[in-house]
Amino acid sequence: MSKSFHFQGTLEETYLADMLWSIYRYKVPGVLEISNSGGVHKRIFVDDGSVIHASSSDPIDRLGPFLLRAGKLTQEVLDRTQRQVETSGKRHGQVLIEEGVMSPGDLYRAIRAQVEAIVWSLFSWTEGKVTFRLGQEEDPLMIKIHLPLRQVIVRGIKKVKRTRGLVARLGNKATVFKPSYDAEDLIEIALGGDEYKLLSLLDGERSFYDVCSAGPFGMSENARLLYAFRVLQLIEPVKDEN
Repeated sequence: MSKSFHFQGTLEETYLADMLWSIYRYKVPGVLEISNSGGVHKRIFVDDGSVIHASSSDPIDRLGPFLLRAGKLTQEVLDRTQRQVETSGKRHGQVLIEEGVMSPGDLYRAIRAQVEAIVWSLFSWTEGKVTFRLGQEEDPLMIKIHLPLRQVIVRGIKKVKRTRGLVARLGNKATVFKPSYDAEDLIEIALGGDEYKLLSLLDGERSFYDVCSAGPFGMSENARLLYAFRVLQLIEPVKDEN
């Protein structure tokens, strides 16, 4: 691929999970930027098949407000440290460490949770302009984490509230799927016990509706997971030869 390669599209045309799967397949570094009609811009930084960072222009996604919502900071501490950020020009995380509010380890875990929250929020977006630029942006202040993209796809889809749009991408109630995975795939994706039970129900004979009904979760969550399995190519539809 050319270093100048970029992709432009919309979430209405291509769902986020499918974009992330394509990025995973090619193992390319890059930045996926999504902006909605409200003017909010969020970016997912990827490298070597993992999400390594995410950012957002929405003020509620900033570290301070995120820690406040998570119960890690009080409003008083947030206001005090934020004033220090404004007067010193330091980053908020640095101030939190210097003030003894958080240890470096606590801050890393908080940033990881913040990045995850930004990524999960994008799975619920139903509209937005998307740009993917090949090549990693250099930012010496970026705190890198590593979230395997295949795990991100499963966890992100599970958090989607509206299921109908996803189910429509799978076919219909009578569609039958069969397995198409290796055991190594499941280990890297880190499927839980009940998730694996659902996957095991796809035997090439049961219909989509029957699997959703018999699965270990509610109908909606079972359907979302089946969509995740399809995106990850763990299952494929059985072709009707008639």
